[in-house]
Amino acid sequence: MTLKESEVMNGAKLMLMASQGLHQGGGPILKEAQTRPISRGKETEYKRHDARTEIVMEKDRLQRWKTTGVIALADCNLKAIPNEVWDCGSSARVLDVNNNSIQDVPNKISCLNSIQKLFLDGNGILDEAIQWEGLASLKYLTVLSFTRNQLMNLPSALGSLTSLRQLHVANNKLTNLPNEIGMLTRLEVLKANNNRITTVPACIGECSSLIEVDLSANLLSELPDTLGNLHNLKTLHLSNNGLKSLPCTLFKHCLQLATLDLHNTEITMDVLRQFEGWEEFDERRRSKHQKQLDFRVVSSAQFDEGADKN
Repeated sequence: MTLKESEVMNGAKLMLMASQGLHQGGGPILKEAQTRPISRGKETEYKRHDARTEIVMEKDRLQRWKTTGVIALADCNLKAIPNEVWDCGSSARVLDVNNNSIQDVPNKISCLNSIQKLFLDGNGILDEAIQWEGLASLKYLTVLSFTRNQLMNLPSALGSLTSLRQLHVANNKLTNLPNEIGMLTRLEVLKANNNRITTVPACIGECSSLIEVDLSANLLSELPDTLGNLHNLKTLHLSNNGLKSLPCTLFKHCLQLATLDLHNTEITMDVLRQFEGWEEFDERRRSKHQKQLDFRVVSSAQFDEGADKN
């Protein structure tokens, strides 16, 4: 339907809705659109015209990025972050390059000095591909996501991202977490599941804002006692580890903890009942599930070490 047929009047307001995310294309071609046959003699002319059109579209895209602050380049078959991204400078707030084949996170990422969210999931990124000097300078970064890559280590430079509230590094090949993670005092969500982590540094207890921690599917045999210092912790996922016990102060000091996932560990009910604060935790857990009775049936009132996982 044309604008004339839809009786859109002069002065009317139009809202353009994106489909399939932030649409980066040039729009659909309608069957009713008038076209001109391209003669062989004019083929070169039209190639030049297409090149000019492409330049205009790139300029339009860059302007859109600067206006919205959102650079959406997920699933674009990219092997590198386009140079025009750096032209956004301090206008950029979000950079999403998920599910590409990005081979390099260069130092020039520091020019996006106002960026708040950075998504680099599913790129197969290796340790040496990340220039952490540039990344660590992003002082306003609140969300950093490296899920589904090939990372084996997180450097000490991670501690420089002191505004970070969410760190997603699940499904990599990490063997540890750096001691500098304790400097992330505003961190609320840490998801490091499905790695090869064998130890958790004691300084994690200094991440006083943590609300949710997922360390499931790693190679943990014990946890530091400082985990009990996370007084704001509400959710803790520890399934599929070699754990036989928990920090003795976990239930006593983590008074907001209501979700605990211990599936496929060696921790038994007999062990849990010996912890100070277990009864209070169990009451919080029961109260949480009582509120969900309208949505699902709880088959047993007894504690199931994995029942809390959605």
